[in-house]
Amino acid sequence: MIEAHTLDAWTRAADRGTIGFRNATVLGGFAAPLFLWLAGLACVLSATRAAEKSGSRSAALDAICRRGLEIFVLAFLFRLQAFVVSPGSHPITLFRVDILNIMGPAIVGGGIIWWSTTSARRQAAAFAAVTAVIAMMTPIVRESTTVNALPTWVQWYIRPAGEHTTFTAFPWIAFVFAGGACGSLLAAARGGHERRVHVGLAVTGAALVAAGFYASTLPTIYAHSSFWTSSPTWFAIRVGILQLGLAAIFLVEQLASSPSPQSPGPMSAFLLSWQRPLATLGRNSLFVYWIHVELVYGYASWLWRGRLPLWGMAVGWLAFTTLMYWVVILSAGFRDRRRIGSGNRRWNPAARHA
Repeated sequence: MIEAHTLDAWTRAADRGTIGFRNATVLGGFAAPLFLWLAGLACVLSATRAAEKSGSRSAALDAICRRGLEIFVLAFLFRLQAFVVSPGSHPITLFRVDILNIMGPAIVGGGIIWWSTTSARRQAAAFAAVTAVIAMMTPIVRESTTVNALPTWVQWYIRPAGEHTTFTAFPWIAFVFAGGACGSLLAAARGGHERRVHVGLAVTGAALVAAGFYASTLPTIYAHSSFWTSSPTWFAIRVGILQLGLAAIFLVEQLASSPSPQSPGPMSAFLLSWQRPLATLGRNSLFVYWIHVELVYGYASWLWRGRLPLWGMAVGWLAFTTLMYWVVILSAGFRDRRRIGSGNRRWNPAARHA
């Protein structure tokens, strides 16, 4: 995510036509699908865990829907922050459709699909079916004249509308539902079955990648379709790569915990050293997204925005990622101190009387 934004904002014009910039752009392009895909996966895992703990699927659904609504509201607060911190934009930018605008409603939809059935296989099948329909309908929806009859602000959520739209429902919400399908299978896995599920995800992921590349060589079935934007083949390739990535991370975790967490070997020690920072950034991804975008594109980086060579951007990306990691660490420590202090004030009679 940080690589995608620093590459876009900081690279000079002379390097934007190079192969290195093209490949870095493709790599950074996986940030948004991964962000949405993991949101769908986490949505199902969280709902399943909450239902098992409380015994109420309706309460779990309510929690998921509230979380989706919260993210949708945060989307507008994020735009308001950008409007205030970096003045000069037109007020219409407050309503620009960005990734949080899409993620929030998609999480609500994912929660409803999860709630509709208790069978993990049926849940996964339902998520997969909705994913396939959205992906296949994307080129049609984007060219449909019916969409023109909808209110303008609704059109911004359905298909690209210039500067008013960064992300659209078609196909981006499908990544949330694709993650939900994987989450349904993982939530039902117990014991050794988890390894079997990851093997299955890796195999189907490889099949999606192969099928996507093969389909891209065939004549398109659509009147208008772009491989890099609306094509179901590129969507399938990206979902397949995400599933392979998840299986690879599971393999790394297994290697890191072998022979034992108490006495890890050299390889295990190396892998364990990377787990904590990656997990920390992952758990705080929404917080990192919230604070880093304005720093990358705003006045804080105006001295080098659009002026760095590709290698300079890479150095800046690594330095900025390190900065974000320590900001997360410091903010977590601050929150913990406030929580402890609040607890002491509430429960310590001596402190209260003092």
